[in-house]
Amino acid sequence: MDKRPIGVFDSGLGGLTAVAELKRLLPHEDIVYFGDTARVPYGNRSRDTIEKFVRQDIEFLLSKDVKIILAACCTASTIVTDELRAGFPVPILGAIEATAQTAVQSTKNSRITILGTSATVKSGAFERAILAHAVEMQNPDVQTIGVACPLFVPLIENGYADKMPIAEWIVKDHLQRALEFGADTVILGCTHYPLISDLISDVLGGVTTVNSGAESAKQLATYIHEHDMENARDHRGACAFYVSDSCEQFRRHAGMFLQDDDVMQASQVSIDALVP
Repeated sequence: MDKRPIGVFDSGLGGLTAVAELKRLLPHEDIVYFGDTARVPYGNRSRDTIEKFVRQDIEFLLSKDVKIILAACCTASTIVTDELRAGFPVPILGAIEATAQTAVQSTKNSRITILGTSATVKSGAFERAILAHAVEMQNPDVQTIGVACPLFVPLIENGYADKMPIAEWIVKDHLQRALEFGADTVILGCTHYPLISDLISDVLGGVTTVNSGAESAKQLATYIHEHDMENARDHRGACAFYVSDSCEQFRRHAGMFLQDDDVMQASQVSIDALVP
């Protein structure tokens, strides 16, 4: 048994979709969430800059004595390599491996589209993971296409996800290549994207969507169970939320990601206080 909390971080508030799934799967676990809202999005940054931010995010969560860390952000997950993990004292999981495995299991026509930020798509991390799992599952015919969707995060973070026709226009414009590719399985390669999953499905014709936040939460739940790291089952888990910019945005939008109408509080953390 390990009473320490689970740490989760994201470039903004999208990682709260993973927190929502963790709360469902592990109601006895405490969770510490950090959203780097002052520097969102990570997806249009250089790899060196993203790595700096990721290391700072991890160090902040370690200061809260967490037992395991989930990089809920897919862009950040492209930085979570074995080399990076080796430099920290707790397990660090990303959002890519479990999501890729589920996508390969789900596809019927062996075509998978990855929707993500520019940095996530450019990294090729999802493609490599998908092809590796395809070989393991004896499905070497799997094909992939990565489609960068740079306007999806600001669309959602600024409250326009349910505003028609602007949301529909942006989604249709971004997904033209995906529509032509004809995949039956689409990875929502950013934790924000589940909030527009119905619109994505409508545009692409009823595809199977794979939610990276939910899949990574399931992987973490399995990991702590298998490694005897769970808290006591009779404990009622609590969440602590931290952001690097004003807490007002958190109060406005957190319920949208968590599917929770309760008013939640967050604490602001100065970026200058994080490890350089």
